[in-house]
Amino acid sequence: MEKQEYTITLYTENSIGMIGRISGIFSRRKINIESLNTSPSEVEGIHRFTILIHESEEVVRKLCRQIEKQVEVLKAYYNTDEELIWQEQALYKVPTNIIAEKAPVERLLREYGASAVVIRNDYTVFETAGHREEIDKLTAELTKYGLIEFVRGARIAIIKDSAGFHTKLKQFEKEEPAPEIVENEYLDQRDNVFTM
Repeated sequence: MEKQEYTITLYTENSIGMIGRISGIFSRRKINIESLNTSPSEVEGIHRFTILIHESEEVVRKLCRQIEKQVEVLKAYYNTDEELIWQEQALYKVPTNIIAEKAPVERLLREYGASAVVIRNDYTVFETAGHREEIDKLTAELTKYGLIEFVRGARIAIIKDSAGFHTKLKQFEKEEPAPEIVENEYLDQRDNVFTM
């Protein structure tokens, strides 16, 4: 099967060690994580992982099933770029004198929607958001003008056809707990059940 970019979205409980356990699943399968972002979700107490990988759909499907077996993982989704609205954020540190002296740099920054975050005598830091290709193009252009430093953030994404995870939770609440309580028939027979 052909490999392509997939974005995996996980909804998990906010517990210590989740990043390690989830990244362990990827490393055991020798799958490289291109980008990883964690943040609170629209539901209080639930965190959202956004993971970008380059794999075949079959591998991604199996991977999501494996991840969902983790106790703290509530749901795992995978989507192609066409099924998402996504962005990456970047920061650029450029010499301030270059921006002041060269009009093309100022036009370039405006063209890519970059805005100044910090302006100092020796450097200016700009931030922008966009698709990776746009960020790569701006990085290549700014390199020609003495780019000092560059950092790109992990992908953040929203699924186009999703009603949000809170809708799923309401659905779970309707189905759980079971309508009738099932008593353990051995509850009062401890001595009979656990003796040898």
